[in-house]
Amino acid sequence: MRENVPLAPLCTLGVGGPARYLLDVHADLETARRALQWAREEKLPLFVLGGGSNLVVSDEGFPGLVLRAALRSRRLIRQANGIAITLGAGEIWDDIVEWSVAERLSGIECLSGIPGSAGATPIQNLGAYGQQVGDTLIEVEALDLRDGSLVSFHADECGLGYRMSRFKAMDKGRYLILAVRLLLHEQQPARLRHEELARMLHDGGTDSPTPRDVRNAVMTLRRRKSMVLDDADANSRSVGSFFVNPIVTTDVFESVRNAVRRESRAASESGPPAHELADGLVKISAAWLIERAGFPRGFRRRRVGLSQRHALAIVNRGGATARDVMTLARDIRNAVLSRFGIRLAIEPELLGVALD
Repeated sequence: MRENVPLAPLCTLGVGGPARYLLDVHADLETARRALQWAREEKLPLFVLGGGSNLVVSDEGFPGLVLRAALRSRRLIRQANGIAITLGAGEIWDDIVEWSVAERLSGIECLSGIPGSAGATPIQNLGAYGQQVGDTLIEVEALDLRDGSLVSFHADECGLGYRMSRFKAMDKGRYLILAVRLLLHEQQPARLRHEELARMLHDGGTDSPTPRDVRNAVMTLRRRKSMVLDDADANSRSVGSFFVNPIVTTDVFESVRNAVRRESRAASESGPPAHELADGLVKISAAWLIERAGFPRGFRRRRVGLSQRHALAIVNRGGATARDVMTLARDIRNAVLSRFGIRLAIEPELLGVALD
């Protein structure tokens, strides 16, 4: 166990103070159980840290014990219905995607280039370009931080939804995920559900893409938007998308579109990019709303701003504080609410800070 460990270097946004204590959990779970017992006796709060790619830490840091799953393992088992892979929670997620593509396995290739650890992927049901972890998830193994017991959850028990799971909602902070099990497939044609990705592959002359083709295309798209971690790209110093694309009723969507048409006085104005869902719901572009509310790509306010390539990403321009980040996020959310009557939800986890 280490004391007074700076958390900013462990997070992709690069803000936040120190953890009072930090313990990396490996295969020796008894060490973790003893640490949990000690923390209870000392009345210390607990926090589970993954890859730090979806987290905003307060400038004051965290006054308790931070647990970080560090188990690194991969196990592959052939089954009648596919290839089951079991991953230690400390595995780097994009390394796993690259490995699966090299093995000619399909199922997670669209999730290429996303930073973080494998253990964090079920928490927010990681998703991008038409795929999500829930599409392939079989099981999650975890340590119950209340009593130190080892538990497992079938995918159906994880409460998976759009950027959501039981681990992010009703059981937030209760479990330290130790391993995830996914079901992938060999030599199966790629299922492309994302229009931009499918168009890019088609325009490149690839009508029957392999997992490698899809990964390469996704990486290209993500780099164009500075959504791949790169020390040479200042736009990538973020948590990725800070806001979630809102899901609204068709009535709300039509009101937004009609308001924009009235203001532009152009019947051709189509309104925000949108995707129709079931039950009369529509998912609309948060980036479009943000830019129309007065915060364009490249917006800058001293040490923070928006990515020059993607309006959803709040970027640390150098020396930013958590206060700087949250103030900008609050102003963006309030501007969208005032302009369109839509209250944006945020994607990253907040530790010691609040938007309201």
